[in-house]
Amino acid sequence: MSTASTHGVDPEDPGPYEVPHADDPHDSTPPADRKLLGIAGVLLAVPVIALLWVGSYARVEPRLGGFPFFLWYQMLWVFLSTLCTYAAYRLVLRARPHRPMRRHAAETPR
Repeated sequence: MSTASTHGVDPEDPGPYEVPHADDPHDSTPPADRKLLGIAGVLLAVPVIALLWVGSYARVEPRLGGFPFFLWYQMLWVFLSTLCTYAAYRLVLRARPHRPMRRHAAETPR
C-alpha cells in the first residue's frame, strides 16, 4: 500500500485541471527567453551592488538640502530599487509566457 493511497490521494487523478500531454501542441509552453531573464537579474543586482559598495558613498559632500551625501544617496536608492524591481518584474513576465490551464472536459460549463 502506497503512502498516497493512505492519505486519500489518487496518484492517477490529475486534480481539477488537465495535465498537458507531450503530443498535444496546444498544451506546450514556449521556452523562456534567457536573455530577458539575464537582464532582469542584472536589474535586481544593481541596487544590491550599489548599496553594498559603501566606499562609493561614504562621504559628506555634496550635500542636498542640508543632508550629507551618504544619507540622500541611500534614500535615492529606495526609489531606484523600486524602479529596478518593477522593470525586472515586467521583463520576467515577458520572458516567461503563460499558458492558461484548461478544466477537464466533464467540468467545462456549457
